[in-house]
Amino acid sequence: MATMRTAHTVWEGNLLEGSGKVALDSSGIGQYPVSWPSRAEEPNGKTSPEELIAAAHSSCFSMALSNGLTQAGTPPTKLVTQAEVTFQPGEGITGILLIVEGAVPGLDEAEFVKAAEDAKKNCPVSQALSGTDIALRATLAAPAP
Repeated sequence: MATMRTAHTVWEGNLLEGSGKVALDSSGIGQYPVSWPSRAEEPNGKTSPEELIAAAHSSCFSMALSNGLTQAGTPPTKLVTQAEVTFQPGEGITGILLIVEGAVPGLDEAEFVKAAEDAKKNCPVSQALSGTDIALRATLAAPAP
């Protein structure tokens, strides 16, 4: 069964001096201010399309990796994923870096990296962003003493 998620933005004013609010409608968890300076310079308490893409990508990738590891018989105990989306004014989104550290009992570093590469390739958000260079840095967490 297909699902749909929605958000909307109300923008007032021109690009450089205006501002808006993006509302996460499906979840109802809030409205978040956006502006050109928060996108092209410093966030200053506001979000940007790139931050929202980073949130979507890091969560989707974590789900895909967790599922792949579990299906392979090595479920993770913890995955921490950061997505860094680079925006260059005048060019657009120029790249994404996924950084993941995982605690996966019974798995070595090479197997973890392979699983992470597979998750990067098959994550639906990665596929939607396939026109963008997506890099990956994957490491296993040091085992607890």
